[in-house]
Amino acid sequence: GLVLNRQTPSNLKQVWQEVVEAECARDDLIYLGGPVSGPLMAVHTLPSASDLDVIEGMYFTAGADDLRELAAQAEPRARFFIGHAGWGPGQLEGELEGGSWLTGQATIEAVFSSPDDLWLRMTKQLVGSSLITALNIKHVPPNPNLN
Repeated sequence: GLVLNRQTPSNLKQVWQEVVEAECARDDLIYLGGPVSGPLMAVHTLPSASDLDVIEGMYFTAGADDLRELAAQAEPRARFFIGHAGWGPGQLEGELEGGSWLTGQATIEAVFSSPDDLWLRMTKQLVGSSLITALNIKHVPPNPNLN
């Protein structure tokens, strides 16, 4: 797993110049993907630089050649990570069964949105939709304060 909202003070262009002799057209901040160390990784919207499809239109890569291709282009949406979250065999499944996680459908908009209040926005969205379902509410106005 990758934590989506923990920015580091480093940007890709600075780090790239220190470790790779290739062009970097991106100033994106690098995110701390979790406490487990690992290689530079990215989620992005460039199909040709994909190791894995995440959802339709969004891809994952940690491959050196794919990262070079992604770094050389300023346009595709991307978020770069160092580190990741990991679980032992069966651990995540047990946590999900125990209700330790709120889950929802991943969207490109959420992944690439501002990290500043991402956790709060997603929590409100997930808890709000769960309550609406649990209470069998048929209609929720766009702005309940005007109700």
